Amino acid sequence: MSTHFAPDDRRNLTTRLSLLQGAIAVVFALLAIGFWVFQVAQHQKFREMAENNHTRRLPMPAPRGILFDRHGTVLVDNQYMYNITLDREQSRNIGETLRVLERATGVPEADLRETLNRRRGEPSYRPLVLIENATEAQVIAMLARRSDLPGVSFENLPTRKYPASDMAAHLFGYVSEVNEAQLSRPEYEGLEAGARVGQAGVEQAYNKLLMGTDGGRAVAVNSLGREIFEVDKDYPLEGRRLQLTIDADVQRATEEGFRHFKYNGAAVILDPRSGEILSLVSLPAYDPNEFALGIDPATWRSLTTDRLRPLQNRALQGRYSPGSTFKIAVAVAALEEGVITPERQVFCPGGANFYGRFFNCWLAGGHGSVNMRHALERSCNTYFYTIGNMLGVDRIHKWSSLLGLGEPSGIDLPNEVRGLVPSTEWKQRVMKEKWYPGETISVAIGQGQVSVTPLSMAVMMMTVANGGTRYTPHVLKAVDEGKGWTPVPAPPPQSVAHMKQSTVDALHEGLWMVVNAAGTGGRGKIVGYNVAGKTGTAQVVSNQGRAAAARAGVDVRDHGWFVFFAPHDKPEIAGVIFAEHAEHGYLGAPIAKYAMETYFAKKEGRPLPSLQTPAPPVIAATTATATPGQNR
Repeated sequence: MSTHFAPDDRRNLTTRLSLLQGAIAVVFALLAIGFWVFQVAQHQKFREMAENNHTRRLPMPAPRGILFDRHGTVLVDNQYMYNITLDREQSRNIGETLRVLERATGVPEADLRETLNRRRGEPSYRPLVLIENATEAQVIAMLARRSDLPGVSFENLPTRKYPASDMAAHLFGYVSEVNEAQLSRPEYEGLEAGARVGQAGVEQAYNKLLMGTDGGRAVAVNSLGREIFEVDKDYPLEGRRLQLTIDADVQRATEEGFRHFKYNGAAVILDPRSGEILSLVSLPAYDPNEFALGIDPATWRSLTTDRLRPLQNRALQGRYSPGSTFKIAVAVAALEEGVITPERQVFCPGGANFYGRFFNCWLAGGHGSVNMRHALERSCNTYFYTIGNMLGVDRIHKWSSLLGLGEPSGIDLPNEVRGLVPSTEWKQRVMKEKWYPGETISVAIGQGQVSVTPLSMAVMMMTVANGGTRYTPHVLKAVDEGKGWTPVPAPPPQSVAHMKQSTVDALHEGLWMVVNAAGTGGRGKIVGYNVAGKTGTAQVVSNQGRAAAARAGVDVRDHGWFVFFAPHDKPEIAGVIFAEHAEHGYLGAPIAKYAMETYFAKKEGRPLPSLQTPAPPVIAATTATATPGQNR
């Protein structure tokens, strides 16, 4: 029997076939789009996921470059530490894993969970570090329970080792995890969360050279995530080795001097012929090893809340009144501007009147008639009041700037701040007021609005020592990229203001007399080496504010300065000792002496000296009626 379709049935069949064909076309289109998404658009993602089903890429961080001193002594090295990690994709029950890990290692589950939550945003296939700097006992205990800890493993990582604890901490800086703000900056492009970078000092300034290139191991794993065999390995490349200008023994001697006399403060010692830094000290300091191994919150809190500010690099970031050491800059300005000759006498009866006010000299009976050399030797305030008034503040500002005061030095270390030497333009711009001539009188002896950093004072002494060339202080001497040391060209000088020979002679002779004749710098004398120097005492607060500050628990004792160079006729070492609350500048001189003795003994091949405590000095200041802040 034949089957006949009515016209309506044929039309319905055609419609249904068309719909079926359309549906099939849509399905194939969706499949095509899906295949394109999986195989093209997200190829890399799914390739990594597929590979991670049977292989793992284990990172091998590169050791940072080693730091050496100018003579080849290792300053900063590397060591290896264990990290215990968790692969979340291999852990069936993370909560149970953390509980077992607590029993194995003794680390509280709450701490492990906090670490896990903090790092939860990182890719799931990347192992997370749960315990940094684990002990060998913790690693062994973890391995003993490996069957109960799926996804838990350990890595052996290079980390920084600072052999001498907090020696030169502010010079070297420290290393810690890169932060989010840094990851957004161009110089950290390509780094991932968890990478360790320099955060201060040389570690930060030369981070790119020191970091090296990470490697990695590709390993085959089974379904439990356990390693079966190694598929491939890229060895890490160690960072470049850096030779610093620092002399390790001079650095050690300088810090030993501060600790022996129980002072905090700063010191910068350099070569006045090049600007190479031999020693850079800031105390109190911190132990950079604590950062390298992962600083704990309690230690970080103690550092950031300490009233002594151990994280501040006083050498580059501390700003202080220079006191009488500023008289050197005023002397240079007066001689170079021709307002006075080295032989010009000024009579000091114990002070002088300027603009209706009497300004005391530190010595009540006065110094009598003194020329430039003797004014420096005896630190006569009246002499410098007089020549400061003759100069005016703008010419003092001009020559102070040429000597490096109130100007950035250009040092190759981060976060340097600039001091201040006032001028008429500065006061008008900042305070919207005119400069009054009477203000210059205080400026002339390093008080008033003048503030300087210890680094800038060292630069001033370098420039005076060499006759007017302000070299750029620097700490990098050479780089080794695997083919031996390549010297790094010294940066160009910041300024060159060749001083008249008569200026140089007068200054060098006067500063020599400070140490070797009747001046206050006798504690810095080294027989046969013609040390030149200048002491200075600077107020912490004004006379009016001393009582209130003392009641508030602020240490109001004066700061002490000692600036120096040697030998005075052919200088090869120069610098500054700044002793916080030492009360007298001459008390920093023995520290400078010990550092210089170490330098010369090492240069000449003699045994290094030991630190001696000098006898109390017998100086004319004992008869003075000094106003606080006006000591020599």
